[in-house]
Amino acid sequence: MLLISSYNKYTGGHRQKILSMDFVIGGLAASGACIFSNPFDVLKTRMQLQGELRAKGEHSVHYRNVFHAAYVVVKNEGLRGVQKGLGVAMVLHGLRNCVRLGLYQTMEKKGFLTNSEGKTVFYKSAVASAFAGATGAFFGSPLFLIKTQLQSQAAKQIAVGHQHGHSGALEAVRTIYLQHGILGLWRGVNGTMLRALVGSSSQLTTFALTKDKLRENEFLRQSTLLTSLIASIFSGLIQTIMINPFDVVSTRLYNQEVDANGKGVLYSGVSDCFRKIFKTEGLSGMYKGVVANYMRLAPHSLFCLLFWDILKDLKKNYIDERR
Repeated sequence: MLLISSYNKYTGGHRQKILSMDFVIGGLAASGACIFSNPFDVLKTRMQLQGELRAKGEHSVHYRNVFHAAYVVVKNEGLRGVQKGLGVAMVLHGLRNCVRLGLYQTMEKKGFLTNSEGKTVFYKSAVASAFAGATGAFFGSPLFLIKTQLQSQAAKQIAVGHQHGHSGALEAVRTIYLQHGILGLWRGVNGTMLRALVGSSSQLTTFALTKDKLRENEFLRQSTLLTSLIASIFSGLIQTIMINPFDVVSTRLYNQEVDANGKGVLYSGVSDCFRKIFKTEGLSGMYKGVVANYMRLAPHSLFCLLFWDILKDLKKNYIDERR
């Protein structure tokens, strides 16, 4: 009995460490991907704020398209301009995806997302990834708020949206906390949770289903890397189409000026933001920065999901060798 008890204690602790690794792997994968995707995140943020609540032709156009935006930012702010908020973004995506991918991987390993043949069930994956995404978004919301405000800060001649004037991430946290308390750091959380619910569900479900389909091909079944590469590119496209309107709303809610009570000056909430954008900017307003968003999400999705699969394989090989 003593031996059995000792064995159970050991294996239980070992399983707990393996489970923890799933969360760490998700965070590392996303942080690494962020280095490549952050410049497009900066451009996307600027383009989404350009012409805020103004009809087409009634505002200055500093950024004509993603390539012109890159040129304008580099010209006026240097190369550092396209990597604004990188440190915060890496921590943000690491934290959010530690939770998001860790939860999803845990549910997948427990068999909650697949059928008896081991193939992904659409509705189960959609619900699980939506829940995991929204949970990760809640915990990462303060960092997303700060990242958005840092990325929107631009040289005066090309500035769009409200300029918060933060000197850095820590100063931003301190200022927001002193002015509006802990709840001020979670302002706009509803928008980002809705954004994550849609984005995570479309990304992870499409990624899993596409990989299942690709594995029906004998050649692709032997190449985890190529299968993950193709699936991540396709999932990034679907995710961009689904997420962009929610992304615009989330960016606007995070970046808007607030009054002394911490209430938004332009938008009172998610539904009010949707209504005002559609009314003044039309459907095209919901898809501002969509190309930049795809150019951000495609490499981020590609590298994040690719790193995720590679790290999972390394973990599996390590566990197999220890047995």
